[in-house]
Amino acid sequence: MLKDITIGQHYPTGSIIHKLDPRTKILITFAIILSLFIVENFVGYLYIAGFIAAAIGVSKIPFKYMIKGLRPLYILIFITFLINVFMTRGEVIFSIGPLNATRQGVYQAVFMAIRLILLVIGTSLLTLTTSPIMLTDGIEHLLNPFKKIGVPAHELAMMMTIALRFIPTLLEETDKIMKAQIARGADFESGNIINRAKSLVPLLVPLFISAFRRADELAMAMEARCYRGGDNRTRMKQLKMEKKDLMSFVIMSGLLMILVYIRVS
Repeated sequence: MLKDITIGQHYPTGSIIHKLDPRTKILITFAIILSLFIVENFVGYLYIAGFIAAAIGVSKIPFKYMIKGLRPLYILIFITFLINVFMTRGEVIFSIGPLNATRQGVYQAVFMAIRLILLVIGTSLLTLTTSPIMLTDGIEHLLNPFKKIGVPAHELAMMMTIALRFIPTLLEETDKIMKAQIARGADFESGNIINRAKSLVPLLVPLFISAFRRADELAMAMEARCYRGGDNRTRMKQLKMEKKDLMSFVIMSGLLMILVYIRVS
């Protein structure tokens, strides 16, 4: 289960999407998130799903790898589905005790489930096609205009990137701790959901200790290299918008215009 989480991982393939400016990919990702909340019917979702599917195809990332990232979220999607089915008022289809499943609830449940799936896949594509260094530079450049009002652009970009980068590291550490405890007789598989959750409690102490140790090592390494934040910082690769970035904005703008037209029509 832990190995199925793809958030924060980078999957280099050398595709044209990998070569796009990170600012372009960040802005397009925000546009995808915005578009998911613009649409009010399944027709809009078809356009968004087609756009994401085309992006996955161009990125050369295996589709099975993208779907694998959804496995840890199956329970969340299922719970969201049930809440919408039984908590939305409308025409009753069937009842389970005091709970009534409605036709409108089923429609809303499917609608929200698709939204969550597209949201996870669309945002995962950003980290899978962008290295942590490039992601940091992209976020910092986008936040630079806000420096005038006191926003620490470089520090925020660094914190967000380190947080994303540490997700796979902590998952790997958790997997090692689980295997070590299983070898000593721990059981994480048997019992109901509550018992399984309780069995994970002993993982927290060694995991927190490992996380703090890694954070301390990272801080020492940055101090040893005389890290002083974004002031007078140079970069080996300078960010530069190219024709392919402009074309990506044009395609995304066209998609947004279609979705807005579908909503108002």
